[in-house]
Amino acid sequence: MAVVEALRLPLSEDLSGFIALLQRLRVPCRVSEEAGEQVLRVPAETADQVRELYRRYPHGDGAVVAEQPSRRGGGFLASLRRSPLTAAVLVLTLIAAAITMLGENFDTIRWFSFSDFRIDGEYAYFATLGQTLAAGQWWRLITPIFVHFGILHLAMNSMWYWELGRRIEYRQGALMLGGLTLLFGVVSNLSQYTFGGPGIFGGLSGVLYGLLGHCWLFQKLAPDEAYRLPPGVVVLMLLWLVICLTGVIEVVSFGALAIANAAHVGGLVAGCITGVIGGALSRRSARA
Repeated sequence: MAVVEALRLPLSEDLSGFIALLQRLRVPCRVSEEAGEQVLRVPAETADQVRELYRRYPHGDGAVVAEQPSRRGGGFLASLRRSPLTAAVLVLTLIAAAITMLGENFDTIRWFSFSDFRIDGEYAYFATLGQTLAAGQWWRLITPIFVHFGILHLAMNSMWYWELGRRIEYRQGALMLGGLTLLFGVVSNLSQYTFGGPGIFGGLSGVLYGLLGHCWLFQKLAPDEAYRLPPGVVVLMLLWLVICLTGVIEVVSFGALAIANAAHVGGLVAGCITGVIGGALSRRSARA
Protein backbone atom coordinates (compact mmCIF):
# COMPACT_ATOMS: atom_id res chain seq x y z
CA MET A 1 0.00 0.00 0.00
CA ALA A 2 1.56 3.28 -1.16
CA VAL A 3 1.74 6.05 1.42
CA VAL A 4 1.88 9.68 0.33
CA GLU A 5 2.10 13.11 1.90
CA ALA A 6 -1.38 14.54 2.35
CA LEU A 7 -0.70 17.63 4.46
CA ARG A 8 2.30 19.72 5.48
CA LEU A 9 1.53 22.17 8.27
CA PRO A 10 3.33 24.39 10.83
CA LEU A 11 4.28 22.77 14.14
CA SER A 12 1.99 25.23 15.89
CA GLU A 13 -1.06 23.67 14.23
CA ASP A 14 -2.85 21.28 16.59
CA LEU A 15 -3.71 18.17 14.57
CA SER A 16 -4.97 16.08 17.49
CA GLY A 17 -8.66 16.63 16.75
CA PHE A 18 -8.24 15.89 13.06
CA ILE A 19 -6.15 12.77 13.76
CA ALA A 20 -8.86 11.55 16.12
CA LEU A 21 -11.38 12.03 13.34
CA LEU A 22 -9.25 9.99 10.92
CA GLN A 23 -8.88 7.26 13.53
CA ARG A 24 -12.62 7.17 14.07
CA LEU A 25 -13.07 6.84 10.31
CA ARG A 26 -10.41 4.08 10.31
CA VAL A 27 -8.09 5.93 7.95
CA PRO A 28 -4.45 4.84 8.51
CA CYS A 29 -2.23 7.86 9.12
CA ARG A 30 1.14 8.90 10.47
CA VAL A 31 2.44 12.33 11.53
CA SER A 32 6.14 13.17 11.50
CA GLU A 33 8.21 16.31 11.97
CA GLU A 34 10.30 17.31 8.98
CA ALA A 35 12.22 20.53 8.37
CA GLY A 36 10.35 22.37 11.10
CA GLU A 37 6.91 21.27 9.87
CA GLN A 38 4.56 18.42 10.66
CA VAL A 39 3.74 16.09 7.79
CA LEU A 40 0.66 13.89 7.63
CA ARG A 41 0.95 10.78 5.49
CA VAL A 42 -1.94 8.53 4.46
CA PRO A 43 -2.58 5.78 1.88
CA ALA A 44 -2.40 7.24 -1.63
CA GLU A 45 -6.00 6.34 -2.49
CA THR A 46 -7.31 8.39 0.45
CA ALA A 47 -5.08 11.47 0.11
CA ASP A 48 -7.55 13.64 -1.82
CA GLN A 49 -10.41 12.80 0.54
CA VAL A 50 -8.21 13.51 3.56
CA ARG A 51 -7.26 16.94 2.19
CA GLU A 52 -10.92 17.76 1.59
CA LEU A 53 -11.82 16.48 5.04
CA TYR A 54 -9.16 18.71 6.58
CA ARG A 55 -10.44 21.71 4.65
CA ARG A 56 -13.88 21.15 6.18
CA TYR A 57 -12.92 19.87 9.63
CA PRO A 58 -9.38 21.03 10.55
CA HIS A 59 -10.03 20.43 14.25
CA GLY A 60 -12.19 17.32 13.92
CA ASP A 61 -15.94 17.20 13.64
CA GLY A 62 -16.77 17.37 17.35
CA ALA A 63 -17.99 13.77 17.42
CA VAL A 64 -14.90 12.61 19.27
CA VAL A 65 -14.99 13.83 22.85
CA ALA A 66 -11.38 13.85 23.97
CA GLU A 67 -11.96 14.35 27.64
CA GLN A 68 -14.35 11.40 27.78
CA PRO A 69 -12.47 8.55 26.07
CA SER A 70 -14.62 5.99 27.84
CA ARG A 71 -17.75 7.15 26.00
CA ARG A 72 -16.98 4.91 23.08
CA GLY A 73 -19.99 2.91 24.13
CA GLY A 74 -21.36 0.74 26.89
CA GLY A 75 -21.91 3.34 29.60
CA PHE A 76 -20.45 3.41 33.08
CA LEU A 77 -19.86 -0.35 33.45
CA ALA A 78 -17.93 -0.39 30.18
CA SER A 79 -15.86 2.54 31.48
CA LEU A 80 -14.98 0.50 34.56
CA ARG A 81 -13.90 -2.45 32.42
CA ARG A 82 -11.68 -0.21 30.31
CA SER A 83 -10.16 1.46 33.37
CA PRO A 84 -9.64 -1.34 35.90
CA LEU A 85 -6.68 0.21 37.71
CA THR A 86 -8.36 3.60 38.01
CA ALA A 87 -11.39 1.86 39.48
CA ALA A 88 -9.21 -0.27 41.80
CA VAL A 89 -7.48 2.78 43.27
CA LEU A 90 -10.85 4.40 43.92
CA VAL A 91 -12.16 1.22 45.57
CA LEU A 92 -9.11 1.18 47.88
CA THR A 93 -9.76 4.85 48.65
CA LEU A 94 -13.38 4.12 49.57
CA ILE A 95 -12.34 1.19 51.77
CA ALA A 96 -9.79 3.39 53.56
CA ALA A 97 -12.47 6.07 54.00
CA ALA A 98 -14.75 3.52 55.64
CA ILE A 99 -12.02 2.09 57.88
CA THR A 100 -10.85 5.50 59.05
CA MET A 101 -14.40 6.87 59.28
CA LEU A 102 -13.42 9.75 56.98
CA GLY A 103 -10.62 10.86 59.27
CA GLU A 104 -12.43 10.43 62.58
CA ASN A 105 -10.92 7.12 63.72
CA PHE A 106 -7.36 7.89 64.83
CA ASP A 107 -6.73 4.27 65.84
CA THR A 108 -6.93 3.21 62.19
CA ILE A 109 -5.48 6.42 60.73
CA ARG A 110 -2.29 5.54 62.62
CA TRP A 111 -1.70 2.66 60.17
CA PHE A 112 -2.18 4.86 57.10
CA SER A 113 -0.39 8.01 58.24
CA PHE A 114 3.07 8.96 57.00
CA SER A 115 4.47 8.68 60.54
CA ASP A 116 3.17 6.58 63.40
CA PHE A 117 1.88 8.68 66.27
CA ARG A 118 0.35 8.52 69.69
CA ILE A 119 -2.01 10.98 71.31
CA ASP A 120 -1.42 11.90 74.93
CA GLY A 121 -4.03 14.33 76.18
CA GLU A 122 -3.95 17.38 73.92
CA TYR A 123 -0.61 16.49 72.35
CA ALA A 124 0.33 14.18 69.49
CA TYR A 125 3.79 12.64 69.28
CA PHE A 126 5.09 11.51 65.88
CA ALA A 127 7.83 9.10 64.90
CA THR A 128 10.55 10.51 62.65
CA LEU A 129 11.01 9.38 59.07
CA GLY A 130 14.21 7.58 60.08
CA GLN A 131 12.40 5.67 62.83
CA THR A 132 9.59 4.79 60.43
CA LEU A 133 11.91 3.35 57.78
CA ALA A 134 14.11 1.61 60.34
CA ALA A 135 10.98 -0.16 61.60
CA GLY A 136 10.36 -1.44 58.05
CA GLN A 137 7.12 0.53 57.66
CA TRP A 138 7.76 1.44 54.03
CA TRP A 139 4.08 1.36 53.18
CA ARG A 140 3.68 4.69 54.98
CA LEU A 141 5.42 6.43 52.07
CA ILE A 142 2.29 5.88 49.94
CA THR A 143 -0.71 5.07 52.19
CA PRO A 144 -1.58 8.68 53.20
CA ILE A 145 -3.02 9.18 49.69
CA PHE A 146 -5.92 6.90 50.65
CA VAL A 147 -6.89 8.87 53.78
CA HIS A 148 -9.55 11.58 53.36
CA PHE A 149 -11.06 13.93 55.88
CA GLY A 150 -14.74 14.45 55.20
CA ILE A 151 -17.12 13.44 52.42
CA LEU A 152 -16.42 16.52 50.27
CA HIS A 153 -12.66 15.88 50.37
CA LEU A 154 -13.27 12.27 49.31
CA ALA A 155 -15.81 13.11 46.61
CA MET A 156 -13.74 15.81 44.92
CA ASN A 157 -10.52 13.81 44.90
CA SER A 158 -12.27 10.66 43.68
CA MET A 159 -13.96 12.55 40.87
CA TRP A 160 -10.68 14.06 39.64
CA TYR A 161 -8.77 10.78 39.92
CA TRP A 162 -11.47 9.12 37.81
CA GLU A 163 -11.25 11.93 35.26
CA LEU A 164 -7.45 12.06 35.00
CA GLY A 165 -6.50 8.49 35.87
CA ARG A 166 -8.56 6.83 33.16
CA ARG A 167 -7.07 9.16 30.53
CA ILE A 168 -3.60 7.88 31.35
CA GLU A 169 -4.76 4.28 31.59
CA TYR A 170 -6.50 4.66 28.21
CA ARG A 171 -3.50 6.35 26.53
CA GLN A 172 -0.45 4.81 28.22
CA GLY A 173 -1.77 1.73 29.99
CA ALA A 174 -2.44 0.51 33.52
CA LEU A 175 1.24 -0.03 34.36
CA MET A 176 2.04 3.59 33.55
CA LEU A 177 -0.88 4.85 35.62
CA GLY A 178 0.14 2.62 38.53
CA GLY A 179 3.76 3.78 38.33
CA LEU A 180 2.79 7.44 38.15
CA THR A 181 0.34 7.10 41.05
CA LEU A 182 3.03 5.53 43.22
CA LEU A 183 5.64 8.09 42.15
CA PHE A 184 3.42 11.12 42.71
CA GLY A 185 2.12 9.68 45.97
CA VAL A 186 5.61 9.18 47.41
CA VAL A 187 6.89 12.55 46.13
CA SER A 188 3.88 14.49 47.44
CA ASN A 189 3.97 12.75 50.84
CA LEU A 190 7.71 13.30 51.24
CA SER A 191 7.28 16.94 50.20
CA GLN A 192 4.57 17.52 52.76
CA TYR A 193 6.59 15.85 55.52
CA THR A 194 9.76 17.75 54.58
CA PHE A 195 8.27 21.22 54.21
CA GLY A 196 5.15 20.94 56.36
CA GLY A 197 6.65 18.96 59.21
CA PRO A 198 5.29 15.86 61.00
CA GLY A 199 1.54 15.72 61.14
CA ILE A 200 -1.59 13.92 60.06
CA PHE A 201 -2.18 14.62 56.38
CA GLY A 202 -3.66 12.69 53.52
CA GLY A 203 -5.65 12.64 50.31
CA LEU A 204 -5.17 12.04 46.61
CA SER A 205 -4.73 15.71 45.77
CA GLY A 206 -0.93 15.56 45.50
CA VAL A 207 -1.30 12.66 43.07
CA LEU A 208 -3.99 14.59 41.18
CA TYR A 209 -1.70 17.57 40.65
CA GLY A 210 0.92 15.13 39.37
CA LEU A 211 -1.53 13.57 36.90
CA LEU A 212 -2.64 17.05 35.84
CA GLY A 213 0.93 18.19 35.16
CA HIS A 214 1.66 14.96 33.29
CA CYS A 215 -1.36 15.25 30.96
CA TRP A 216 -0.88 18.99 30.47
CA LEU A 217 2.75 18.96 29.32
CA PHE A 218 2.51 15.61 27.53
CA GLN A 219 -0.28 17.14 25.44
CA LYS A 220 1.83 20.22 24.72
CA LEU A 221 4.69 18.15 23.29
CA ALA A 222 2.75 15.29 21.70
CA PRO A 223 -0.88 16.31 21.14
CA ASP A 224 -3.29 13.48 21.84
CA GLU A 225 -7.05 13.50 22.19
CA ALA A 226 -6.96 11.48 25.41
CA TYR A 227 -4.91 14.18 27.15
CA ARG A 228 -6.77 17.22 25.87
CA LEU A 229 -8.35 18.68 28.99
CA PRO A 230 -11.53 20.77 28.93
CA PRO A 231 -10.81 24.51 28.52
CA GLY A 232 -9.97 26.24 31.75
CA VAL A 233 -9.29 23.10 33.83
CA VAL A 234 -5.54 23.66 34.08
CA VAL A 235 -6.03 27.36 34.82
CA LEU A 236 -8.63 26.58 37.48
CA MET A 237 -6.45 23.97 39.20
CA LEU A 238 -3.38 26.21 39.17
CA LEU A 239 -5.43 29.15 40.43
CA TRP A 240 -6.72 27.03 43.30
CA LEU A 241 -3.14 26.02 44.11
CA VAL A 242 -2.07 29.66 44.27
CA ILE A 243 -5.04 30.57 46.47
CA CYS A 244 -4.17 27.73 48.86
CA LEU A 245 -0.53 28.82 48.97
CA THR A 246 -1.59 32.29 50.17
CA GLY A 247 -3.05 30.73 53.33
CA VAL A 248 -6.42 32.41 52.84
CA ILE A 249 -8.28 29.09 53.06
CA GLU A 250 -6.98 28.45 56.58
CA VAL A 251 -7.86 32.00 57.57
CA VAL A 252 -11.46 32.02 56.31
CA SER A 253 -12.07 28.53 57.75
CA PHE A 254 -10.56 29.56 61.12
CA GLY A 255 -8.05 26.72 60.83
CA ALA A 256 -10.68 24.04 60.20
CA LEU A 257 -9.29 23.38 56.71
CA ALA A 258 -5.57 22.58 56.62
CA ILE A 259 -4.27 22.41 53.04
CA ALA A 260 -1.28 20.19 52.24
CA ASN A 261 0.33 22.78 49.97
CA ALA A 262 3.73 21.10 49.84
CA ALA A 263 2.11 17.87 48.66
CA HIS A 264 0.31 19.74 45.87
CA VAL A 265 3.43 21.53 44.68
CA GLY A 266 5.58 18.39 44.91
CA GLY A 267 3.07 16.37 42.92
CA LEU A 268 2.71 19.07 40.27
CA VAL A 269 6.47 19.42 39.79
CA ALA A 270 6.89 15.65 39.48
CA GLY A 271 3.99 15.47 37.02
CA CYS A 272 5.41 18.24 34.85
CA ILE A 273 8.73 16.38 34.69
CA THR A 274 7.12 13.07 33.67
CA GLY A 275 4.89 14.90 31.18
CA VAL A 276 7.88 16.51 29.48
CA ILE A 277 9.78 13.21 29.36
CA GLY A 278 6.78 11.22 28.15
CA GLY A 279 5.73 13.81 25.60
CA ALA A 280 9.25 14.13 24.22
CA LEU A 281 9.62 10.34 23.87
CA SER A 282 6.21 10.05 22.21
CA ARG A 283 7.03 12.85 19.80
CA ARG A 284 10.37 11.26 18.94
CA SER A 285 8.76 7.88 18.27
CA ALA A 286 6.14 9.52 16.03
CA ARG A 287 8.93 11.00 13.90
CA ALA A 288 10.76 7.70 13.59
